[in-house]
Amino acid sequence: MKKVLTLLLMFGLSFAAFAQMVDPVKFTAKLEMLKGDEAQIVFSGKIDNGWHVYSTELGNDGPISATFNAVKMDGVKTVGKLTPKGHEISEFDNMFGMKLRFFEGSVTFVQKIKFTKPTYNINCYLEYGACNDETCMPPTEVPFTAKGNSPAVTEDAAAEAQKEETQPAAEEEKALAATDTAAVAAADSTVADTAAVASSDLYTPVINELKSYEDNPVDSSLLYIFLAGFVGGFLALLTPCVWPIIPMTVSFFLKRNKERSKAIREAVTYGISIVVIYVVLGLVVTMLFGASALNALSTNALFNIFFCLLLVVFAASFFGAFEITLPSSWSNKIDQKSENTSGLLSIFLMAFTLTLVSFSCTGPIIGFLLVAVSTQGSILAPTIGMLGFAIALAIPFTLFAMFPSLLKSAPKSGGWMNVVKVVLGFIELAFALKFLSVADLAYGWHILDREVFLCLWIVIFGLLGIYLFGWLKFPHDDPEHRTNVPQFFLGMISLAFAIYMIPGLWGAPLKAISAFAPPMFTQDFNLHKSAVEPKSHDYEEGMALAKSQGRPVMIDFTGFGCVNCRKMEAAVWTDPQVASMLNDKYVLISLYVDDKTPLAEPMTVTENGTQRTLRTVGDKWSYLQRVKFGANTQPFYVLIDNEGKPLNGSRSYDEDIQKYLDFLQKGIDNYKK
Repeated sequence: MKKVLTLLLMFGLSFAAFAQMVDPVKFTAKLEMLKGDEAQIVFSGKIDNGWHVYSTELGNDGPISATFNAVKMDGVKTVGKLTPKGHEISEFDNMFGMKLRFFEGSVTFVQKIKFTKPTYNINCYLEYGACNDETCMPPTEVPFTAKGNSPAVTEDAAAEAQKEETQPAAEEEKALAATDTAAVAAADSTVADTAAVASSDLYTPVINELKSYEDNPVDSSLLYIFLAGFVGGFLALLTPCVWPIIPMTVSFFLKRNKERSKAIREAVTYGISIVVIYVVLGLVVTMLFGASALNALSTNALFNIFFCLLLVVFAASFFGAFEITLPSSWSNKIDQKSENTSGLLSIFLMAFTLTLVSFSCTGPIIGFLLVAVSTQGSILAPTIGMLGFAIALAIPFTLFAMFPSLLKSAPKSGGWMNVVKVVLGFIELAFALKFLSVADLAYGWHILDREVFLCLWIVIFGLLGIYLFGWLKFPHDDPEHRTNVPQFFLGMISLAFAIYMIPGLWGAPLKAISAFAPPMFTQDFNLHKSAVEPKSHDYEEGMALAKSQGRPVMIDFTGFGCVNCRKMEAAVWTDPQVASMLNDKYVLISLYVDDKTPLAEPMTVTENGTQRTLRTVGDKWSYLQRVKFGANTQPFYVLIDNEGKPLNGSRSYDEDIQKYLDFLQKGIDNYKK
């Protein structure tokens, strides 16, 4: 039901994020000497657009703070705390209930040190957390090592170093022996643990198998955008600014050329010119915004407020409050130019004249389409959307030129065209609320919580039904117009849709609009409470439990400081059907990649030809996610059988409850097979 609604309404172009390895922050580290016996370790980072790196000392209940960590600091000691530098942004976050500080674009972290011996040996790392509006990185390390002669050491520090060197030899040998014994034991344990991990079938990579389940998200979304644009172009045809022009234009071509074949060629050229003009418009939008900016628009509060106001203006125009028109001098000049030229240029200029003259009807539809697709993050989306729009707009001119007799059977202009405009006005007004909802969630205003949003949609679609039944009139409506049969059925559907949404005021999930309504956690009064509890927080333990129970597994790669993980749990896992499937049909294993609990012994692993040390439980789960599933962002959900083989593609941040249910159900179906 949802796809039918969204296609007809030219909206709902959201698609799921798929597994991928990302590297949104590039850090470099260096040692800068200061005056005397002081220096500083400088970590400089470049941050990709749309991402942010969290600052220092955010507290244990917040996201991952930037921290300085020493593995070995021989001949030096730290002075003060890790200091962030750059343009620090501070915003209150409702999910964590605290003020968060972060950096965008670039950031520098500085740790001052002081030399205490004539030589130094430094082995340390910066740990930081990074997120965008949909996903988060696990705690990421930036290693730094350096050794050499100290530039200057105070007399007291040198004396202290000399004193340490002249300690009793027996005590030193005893300490070294103890250290060597511990090192050998740790090395043996590390080798054993690493070998166990490498040989375990549970850690065998399944990246290719996982990809085989996943559809191409770009191709499917672009096809959907093309179809949405095509529907938009078809609706634009039915407006009073475009439909009456079709017979006039086709008749002009037929009268202009006595040869019917030439008239058809020119009409086809005219249609192609329309396609070119609108596709160029889509390309201009693409070039103006670019891929990263388009992606950022989807959750940028200011842009969403602007889009909301823009759609309200478009809706008011369709209701008859005013007309959005381009200066008449533009169309007059283009029309004049087309009359003074000949050949292909004159036909192209005629098509451009049509574009300008019909802008009062097509403008709001084009604006709505470009607003919707520009927030999908695909650089091709505006162009593909405008291609679909233009093809739908150009087809009638070509068909009527080829078969002039069809003009006699085509519907005549009349009041029904204004009905189309008003219906589009209601639709644009409804989806303006979607953009306002994004801004409301971003700023935490709580003026458009779920039940308020639903109340407004119930009123809007209820009034749309009343209008289609002829009980509501707008300025441009024909006073004597009666409800025809198509209007009757559309009105009935609209009123039924309004009634369908009413139970949502008490917490019903409303699957058909779950992608548009605010998340369930914004609902103040909810009778449908449900809770999801992981069966385990340990991978091996959870897999053993799944095997004993004969159930499939959902692994939830998450983090204590992952705000998007909390959003998914509050908006999707609270759905009764989702909660039931996770609790009753799966063994849910939640693995926290930022869990700081130290491993019994550090583990040395080789990844991409580089050795790295896993020190914490979170390091181990992050390693598992990268090596086995080829992903490094959270939230990340993957369905596997109790042998570690994938049952479906992966999912990331996406609050579409119906898609999440389909994802879970497909995993169960494949497990049964």
